[in-house]
Amino acid sequence: MEMTQSQKESLVILGLKGKLDASTSNSLEEKLLSLIEGGDKQLMVDFSHLDYISSAGLRVLLMTAKRLKNANGKIVLCALKENVREVFDLAGFSTIFSIYPSQQEACQALQ
Repeated sequence: MEMTQSQKESLVILGLKGKLDASTSNSLEEKLLSLIEGGDKQLMVDFSHLDYISSAGLRVLLMTAKRLKNANGKIVLCALKENVREVFDLAGFSTIFSIYPSQQEACQALQ
């Protein structure tokens, strides 16, 4: 899995590419934890180039959401491909996370 990072004001945007599974979830977890510990409280994860997510990936996102909630922060997700969205729906995560069709819509929702 490849990761990119950009910033729009106080919002950190992580772009994921490839597969988020047991072998790659640790690198995402380390990245997200370092952002939160560094004081970032507004995170967006762009899934437009993510082809697959496993339960290990879902666990990392859930852990991040809980930590951010405790820090009065928020994580939003955007641009989920249909097969990735199905995993979120089946796991019940679509009701836990704020999911938007595009980065632009997610940015507007956070303002």
